[in-house]
Amino acid sequence: MTAAKPSGRGPRIRLLADIRPLRESAEYRRLWAGQSLSAIGSQMTAVALPFQVYALTHSTLAVGALGLTTAVPLIVVGMLGSTLADAFDRRKLVLVTSAGLAVVALLLVTQAVLDVRHLGLLYTLSTVHSCLFAIDQPARRTFIPRLLPPDRLPAAGALSQISFQASMTVGPLVAGVVIATAGLEAAYLLDAVTFLAGLYAVLRLRAMPPANGGQGPGLGAVAEGLRFARRHPLIAAVFLVDLNAMVLGAPRALFPAFAEARFDGGSQTLGLLYAAPAVGGVLASVFSGWLGHTRRQGRAMLAAGVVWGAVLIGFGLSTALWMALLMLMAAGACDVVSDVFRSTVLQVSTPDQLRGRLSGLDFVVSAGGPRLGEVRAGAVSQLTSPAIGAVSGGISCVIGAVILACTFPALRRYDARSAGSTTANGDSSGTTAGETDTEVPAQK
Repeated sequence: MTAAKPSGRGPRIRLLADIRPLRESAEYRRLWAGQSLSAIGSQMTAVALPFQVYALTHSTLAVGALGLTTAVPLIVVGMLGSTLADAFDRRKLVLVTSAGLAVVALLLVTQAVLDVRHLGLLYTLSTVHSCLFAIDQPARRTFIPRLLPPDRLPAAGALSQISFQASMTVGPLVAGVVIATAGLEAAYLLDAVTFLAGLYAVLRLRAMPPANGGQGPGLGAVAEGLRFARRHPLIAAVFLVDLNAMVLGAPRALFPAFAEARFDGGSQTLGLLYAAPAVGGVLASVFSGWLGHTRRQGRAMLAAGVVWGAVLIGFGLSTALWMALLMLMAAGACDVVSDVFRSTVLQVSTPDQLRGRLSGLDFVVSAGGPRLGEVRAGAVSQLTSPAIGAVSGGISCVIGAVILACTFPALRRYDARSAGSTTANGDSSGTTAGETDTEVPAQK
């Protein structure tokens, strides 16, 4: 799966995604496949829940409030819960949280079957789901550096994006059809069933205790992780780039209103809007071979942030469905590029004994940021219009990316070839970088 050899004497550059991690590690292969299937079910619920809220209220603010019910537990529990991943066996922890998430999915099935029609119950289940998810995901993210060598991490990041973006394509499309033909309860039930694949993959993993025996969970452990991020300006800048894009520009809360009012559609049109960013993400992930050869990863992240804002402006101004879908596909491609580089920088710069907490901080940023962005988009849309909600967010993102480029020279100067690297055993030159106030990771 490689492109034709380029002319000249330069090294051969892969065009298509590097699948060597799947070939070389059976544990990673099972984990990737199980998470891929489970993620499809999760994305079905991610469509069904806002659809149900909007059907009950016909309010974009109520849909945006779903972001608030998830953002608060993601931020609070995400950091505190991540200390559990640095204190206990991460495999056992994920088994417990996955079982809890399956129970929440079954409760969503039950309320849909009984036609409870209670907004407070939906918000409560969303909050419980977010609490469990905030513990589950940081622990899962520590698996990959244990299963693969450092030079395979960019490829693993791209493969994870293929899985994630494919689930965001298939899940919403299937959800739209299932909701229209079999009802909300069927969409929620499929989510519960797909958890079995993810549980099986985790059951087959080796034990995953933290390095050096771990550290007790609590606020002190959280503070240590935050100090590491603060003393590593590159990591701080990477987090801020993602927050800029997500808090100011996340458009998902606007999709139900756009589907109904702008494009005069129903659940299937809504499914297309939710799936479009993932289609772009899948394309960017499939043709991601070049990412592993990119040296100026910080500049690439900044460029992706500017383009993200620009296409959100285009989405807000679109009057045809095909144009809106095209803009959202471009946004999804930008998100993949930024995410792959962010995860790679974090993994190679963080020692194993801190990976749970830094993964937790990354999770809080990447999962909590969009939820806060949904609140912003829903509120602005309610006060003005859905179009203004999208366009204002895109303009803010472009301005924010330019400010970050000027404020953090470490991001512009970052060179992946000279950055510190993390070994499979958790030894890291990133530890040195984290203990200094330099602008770039320590040299090898």
